[in-house]
Amino acid sequence: MSLANAVNKVIFGEILKGLSLTFGHLFHKPITQQYPHTKPKLPDGYRGIMSLLRYDDGTERCVGCALCEIACPSGVIKVVSAEEPDRPLNRYAKTYTFDVTRCVFCGFCVDACPVDALAMTKEFEWASEDKRTLFLDKDQLLAIGDRCFPVRGKKPTYLGSIEGDWYLAKVKDKHYPTHAETD
Repeated sequence: MSLANAVNKVIFGEILKGLSLTFGHLFHKPITQQYPHTKPKLPDGYRGIMSLLRYDDGTERCVGCALCEIACPSGVIKVVSAEEPDRPLNRYAKTYTFDVTRCVFCGFCVDACPVDALAMTKEFEWASEDKRTLFLDKDQLLAIGDRCFPVRGKKPTYLGSIEGDWYLAKVKDKHYPTHAETD
């Protein structure tokens, strides 16, 4: 054992280093955030609660493909899709549920969505005394999307899309059954 180590053990060198660091911070001005009154500035990549989005005409973007459900590592998303009446091959999410209590906020669901129907918001204040309020349905998720993303994208019209009226006329010409005819 060297002389420096012996002196360090006798005078408790580690404790003195810690105390000097503490006393150094004792004379700095404290940095206090008044949280409930002043909201923190969140970074651009912050992933808060998920939301469903709409197009500018008010229609939902979700086509009910359930890729978000498959991509979710926690299994918090449940999608039941259905066919639009009088529009063969057009699908939508009939029910969409999301359990906030089990979500890990990874953003895999947003990355998996092929039509950009999902987005992560910057909302983080979801404390609740009742766990059942954190089980969100489609209407609640759409309301979050409307609140957090007021600027909406225009609904795309693709040539050859199943969205067009001309496609519906072609399908009826070929006598494919529509949703109304199968019921």
